[in-house]
Amino acid sequence: MNVHVAGGIYAERALSIIRERKHLEGPMLPILHAMQHEFGFIPEEVKPVIADELNLSRAEVHGVVTFYHDFRDAPAGRHTLKLCRAEACQSMGADAVANRLRQLLGIDFHQTTLDGAVTLEPVYCLGLCACAPAAMLDDEVYGRVDEDCLAEIVAEVRR
Repeated sequence: MNVHVAGGIYAERALSIIRERKHLEGPMLPILHAMQHEFGFIPEEVKPVIADELNLSRAEVHGVVTFYHDFRDAPAGRHTLKLCRAEACQSMGADAVANRLRQLLGIDFHQTTLDGAVTLEPVYCLGLCACAPAAMLDDEVYGRVDEDCLAEIVAEVRR
């Protein structure tokens, strides 16, 4: 048995997730997605377990986790608000929208409000270029967002 399992609160469940998927071709991404789904983030303590089980270095695992924006290293808020930062949205005023959003929430991208209500994430295309700027709250997409729309969204998620 892996020495890392005894040490952490996530490691035993992580080992089970890994062993269920390590037979897949290119298993790291399915494993990481399953862990993110299970824990809400990728705990630091599971990276060495993944590395050991897949016969990779810890640096390789860390590199994949940090490369993909959807993987988190800390739990997200109750709601995740994603704001598109791609060129079409920027050309339609997304920078001003982002500045106002950061002001309304009191946080920056990749942060969570102190009350745990909202995590703010940048994304680089929501596929709504014709309705720019775009945002997504949890699984609901919004087009042509402006400061008024954002104020309503923020008020809703902070309740």
